[in-house]
Amino acid sequence: MHRFQRLSTSFLFSGRFGRKRVQIEGTAFESRRGGQTVRFKAQGPARQCGGSKRYSTAEATVESRRNGEVRERTLTMETLNPNVKAVEYAVRGPIVIKAVELERGLQDGMKQPFAEVIKANIGDAHAMGQQPITFLRQVVALCTCPELLESPSFPEDAKQRARRILQGCGGESLGSYSASQGVDCIRKDIATYVEQRDQGVPCNWDNVYLTTGASDGIMSILKLLVSGQGPSRTGVMIPIPQYPLYSAAISELEAVQVNYYLDEDHCWALDVNELQRAFHEAKHYCNPKVLCIINPGNPTGQVQSRKCIEDVLHFAYEEKLFVMADEVYQDNIYSSSCQFHSFKKVLYEMGPEYFNNVELASFHSTSKGYTGECGFRGGYMEVINMDPEVKAQLIKLLSVRLCPPVSGQAAMDIIVNPPRPGEPSFLQFHKEKTSVLSTLAEKAKLTESILNTIPGIKCNPVQGAMYAFPRIFIPPQAVEEAKVLGMPPDMMYCLRLLEDTGICIVPGSGFGQREDTFHFRMTILPTTEKLKLLLEKLAAFHIKFLQKYTALGESSDKSPSGQAKAHLP
Repeated sequence: MHRFQRLSTSFLFSGRFGRKRVQIEGTAFESRRGGQTVRFKAQGPARQCGGSKRYSTAEATVESRRNGEVRERTLTMETLNPNVKAVEYAVRGPIVIKAVELERGLQDGMKQPFAEVIKANIGDAHAMGQQPITFLRQVVALCTCPELLESPSFPEDAKQRARRILQGCGGESLGSYSASQGVDCIRKDIATYVEQRDQGVPCNWDNVYLTTGASDGIMSILKLLVSGQGPSRTGVMIPIPQYPLYSAAISELEAVQVNYYLDEDHCWALDVNELQRAFHEAKHYCNPKVLCIINPGNPTGQVQSRKCIEDVLHFAYEEKLFVMADEVYQDNIYSSSCQFHSFKKVLYEMGPEYFNNVELASFHSTSKGYTGECGFRGGYMEVINMDPEVKAQLIKLLSVRLCPPVSGQAAMDIIVNPPRPGEPSFLQFHKEKTSVLSTLAEKAKLTESILNTIPGIKCNPVQGAMYAFPRIFIPPQAVEEAKVLGMPPDMMYCLRLLEDTGICIVPGSGFGQREDTFHFRMTILPTTEKLKLLLEKLAAFHIKFLQKYTALGESSDKSPSGQAKAHLP
């Protein structure tokens, strides 16, 4: 027997009482029976349906009580895996969440001191207005919808590639699973591409693995490498500043992060003496056995010289380190004085003793370069000199996630197997590729030039990749205010910038930086017009920011410009 008491209208209910099914919406009631309390509300009139009353909608909250206590959830912040809580990913962190809120507010008619939110926080080329490469989309479209192979609207070279990819798929369908390592013909195309890129250095396609973006491959390799406890726990050497994927993965796997610092005063160069310092200091508390390199650099935009890469590989050889070379920006080289050198090619040129012994995993992706196809989540890794038994374990690990998206694999194939001279699509493809890369080079120079005209900002040349990582002067008064607010000073700066101008960038503290220095990362991907607007608004904000906090200080007799420059290297 249930006894109902009318309450405020705050609950919906659907369920069974005895043998009768009841659905109610609207006015709230409470029923007590035994140790159980049921609250619900009826929003409309009941309808008689056979032997029970049925109402239009349903929802219920049931509080099971034992000794007067509400049943606790199994998963709470207290019981959550602590490694998950330790994960941070600044590229989509609090600033970006706030930017999304502001953007939705604008769409709902909320008044702001800006007309739009300009997201310069992430390297998402198409979201910034970059157009897809026609040939890539044609081949993926043909693979997705094979009946289009009969259409005269598609060029023959696109059809040939689509047929080859489909023949490698189960049931000749992009919707089938592939082998865990990827579609064989695509792995072979990648091997051919690597050999051509590296001017004849051999590539065994059995060492190539398709991945869900480069991130998936990086995580898979780190899973193999992390082991031990206490002082024997695996240490992973990463550059600072770094791409937050690495620190996040290290936290998730409970490895030990070993920082080595890039040289900002020399265009973010990698100094082997700094590697040695970090390595030998880390040996006191962990077992450093992994060396991660990002070239071209993210967020720093530098391109490492061949001499630097050779020094790094010699160091890895001497200290028996597994090298992870993140080379996803290998097509994004803008400075005429720079050239991309793959770690594998340099290793080969160092001779058999190095090439046959240094364990190396190299990573590439569809997301960057000139295609910017982030959403396909395509990528690959090439792993050389891996122990055969460990290689079997890697394949087992990859098989757990079945396979990478086959559409992403198809997109990756077009990047490594583009139209060749003489084929129908070559001229259009070459024009589109050249246009994307030349425009990025112009925007890299534009960004560097304008940032360096702003008092209190210093930006190294953007030699490659898709970002600028300028150093900014933040007055001591602003630093103190940030401490009171419980946030890094550059996060407060980026938050104020967002709230005042609608510009969304990422604080340097999310990437790591030397103590008492402050930076931010911004992408150069917005259209030229929007990038100029962004930099204009940023300049105005920065000068206003300096003026505000300089006026709060005791030494207000100096101009913001003079004071800012005095604090910059």
